[in-house]
Amino acid sequence: MWLICYKEIIAIAMISFCFSCENELEKVNFFSKEVVLPNQSAIDIEVLYSEDAVVQLKLTAPVLEHYNDEEEPFVLFPKGIHVYFFNSKKEIESELQANYAKYFEKKKLWEARDDVRTINEKCDLLNTEQLFWNENKETIYSDKFVKITTAEEVLFGDGFESNQNFTKYQIKKLKGVISLKDE
Repeated sequence: MWLICYKEIIAIAMISFCFSCENELEKVNFFSKEVVLPNQSAIDIEVLYSEDAVVQLKLTAPVLEHYNDEEEPFVLFPKGIHVYFFNSKKEIESELQANYAKYFEKKKLWEARDDVRTINEKCDLLNTEQLFWNENKETIYSDKFVKITTAEEVLFGDGFESNQNFTKYQIKKLKGVISLKDE
C-alpha cells in the first residue's frame, strides 16, 4: 500500500515539477527577450528644415527616439508631433498634428497616427486616425476614414489623397452633402 502511495506522490511531484519548469521557462523567455533601445533620444525638440536658405517646415515634438541600427532605420515620435509648413513668403501654409508619428528614413515616408489633424491656409481641417506623407512624391494620403471641414461643408470619406500642403485634395468613397457652385 505504501508503495502505491509512494508512486502516486512521485507522479504528482513530477507533474508539478514539469508545470513549474514550464512556468519558469516562460518567465525566463519573457525577461530574456531582446530589448531594442534608441541610439539617440531627445526631449522637447524643435527642428527647422530649409532648402536654399528658405525654411520649408518647422517640427516640434515632446520626445524623439532615433533607431538607426535597425534594418529599416526610423525616427519615432511616441508622444506626437506638430509640423508647420511654410510657403516661399515664410508664411504658414499648413499644419499637421498627431499624437504619434514615425519616420522611415530610407523611404522618406512619414506615418502619423492617433487623432491626426491637418489644416491649410483656407482653414480646411482634415481629421483622421492615420495619415502618410511621402516626401519624395510630396503627397499626403490615407486609406482610413477622413473628415474634412471647410467653411461651407463637412465631407466624409474612406481614403484621401492630397499635395503635401493640403491645398488640392481628393476624397475617396465620398459621403455627405456636397455644395456645388454655379459658374
